[in-house]
Amino acid sequence: MIKKNANAARVAYLVSSILLGSALNTLVFAHEGEATATTTANVSNSVTPDCQILTAKRLFDGINFPQENMAVLIQERKVVRVDTPAALNTLCANRYNLGDATILPGFIESHAHVTFQNVSKEAVLKHGITTVQDTGGPLLPVSGGQGALRLLSVGPILQAPTGYPLNIFGGTGGYDKIGYPVESVAQAQEVVQHLIDGGATAIKIALEPGGEIGAPWMQPHDGPVPPTPWPMLSEAITKAIVDKAHALGKRVIAHVGEEQGFTRALNAKVDELAHMPCAPISEDLLQRAVTQGVTFVTTVDTLSSCANTATQMGIHSNMMSLAKKGAKFIYGSEVAHDNVPWGINGEELHMMLHLTSGGAIDFPKVVNVIKSATSTAGARLGIPGLGTLSAGAPADIIAVRGNPFVRFKLLEYPDLVISGGQTVVNNFKNQAASVNTDCLLNWAETKYPAQYAPAGAYTEFTDEYAYRYYATTKTYLGISLLGKHIDTQGADGVIKTQATLAEWLTASGCQ
Repeated sequence: MIKKNANAARVAYLVSSILLGSALNTLVFAHEGEATATTTANVSNSVTPDCQILTAKRLFDGINFPQENMAVLIQERKVVRVDTPAALNTLCANRYNLGDATILPGFIESHAHVTFQNVSKEAVLKHGITTVQDTGGPLLPVSGGQGALRLLSVGPILQAPTGYPLNIFGGTGGYDKIGYPVESVAQAQEVVQHLIDGGATAIKIALEPGGEIGAPWMQPHDGPVPPTPWPMLSEAITKAIVDKAHALGKRVIAHVGEEQGFTRALNAKVDELAHMPCAPISEDLLQRAVTQGVTFVTTVDTLSSCANTATQMGIHSNMMSLAKKGAKFIYGSEVAHDNVPWGINGEELHMMLHLTSGGAIDFPKVVNVIKSATSTAGARLGIPGLGTLSAGAPADIIAVRGNPFVRFKLLEYPDLVISGGQTVVNNFKNQAASVNTDCLLNWAETKYPAQYAPAGAYTEFTDEYAYRYYATTKTYLGISLLGKHIDTQGADGVIKTQATLAEWLTASGCQ
């Protein structure tokens, strides 16, 4: 069910991993008189080229269905264009072919506590999350995005005095804490202004009286769980917070877990719920939330114990009912919890798919789940193109070997991570970059001009081979950096070993 681009239908040659032999995976490339995109031997964290072209068997731009054998051009930390390799390959000399892999936008984690829990930002980034909405913790300006995790802080959670979250995590509260108590409408307006002036990208409030079965906040943290019900922000203060934030152009996110907080959030017209509610919510209230356009951040994996064992009603039944009503969902795994990966969470994606599919899973639903962590998540964060590979978007890109639309788990261990055009992880690197490949291939062009023409072809790489393609003679010339031999492949598709690498190094003087 993956769309095929027009170029794929005109493929001229099947090259077994570019001269790797029939025992290895087959990759498809189209030349039609031009060299394809390539995989480099020397992409590293310390040296980032001014431009790059990445090609893979599959590319997902965050918007359309995945496309086959497409490429993305990156320049000056931005995405410039997605097109066929043939259309892009003259625009940049740094061309990397990832083979049987999938290129996607970097993922967005919409519910995390990275700063409050001192989670390694580098670890989160290396596991495919390029942007985090840090929903509760010290107030910080926007940071990262160019080789570092992009962090969008909301600052501390606004709460009732003696209420959640400080009643669970302790402390007196403040702009550098997990919670900030608000006692009046006037204070609410002042605090919202201060948070936004300090860099908050949204405002988060807690409307949590406690008591939900299986909720992690009902488990002991730094002491016994306080008796419920817990104090909540009043209707007037909640509305004042929302109105002030909206007047300043910011979203309001609410932590709610049951009907009382859910109702108060809807009355105040909050924009987003930080969790799928734990306790069962009435059908009328769920429909009202959908009608009001509330967005739900899922977090169903970390909250999977939120269910009444007697009735089997709770977080899962809420999500299934909301899906039938057409609710808007955003991927969120709550990075910083110990029971979920500190990066992309394949199980969260899996649960989202099954809970929102109504028993009939099709490919568009799979794509929509991935969109919830890319383009859908990015659309509300105020950074043009975030979560997509559209022109002008930040060059936040990941790639995994294989097809993550078939197996979400692959996304947890990306083989390539690029943040703002800076390469952070690259497991596609060639294994023998020490060989002076250009010297050797230039020598071959001079020694055998009739066979390798026109001279000056680009050197291209796979995990094993450095090679050039000669359009005039329709010939590949490849250096096997694993097998240590020289291979050619002509128009007949037959691979022939011409010499050992040692023999050509000696003859050429390219030691």
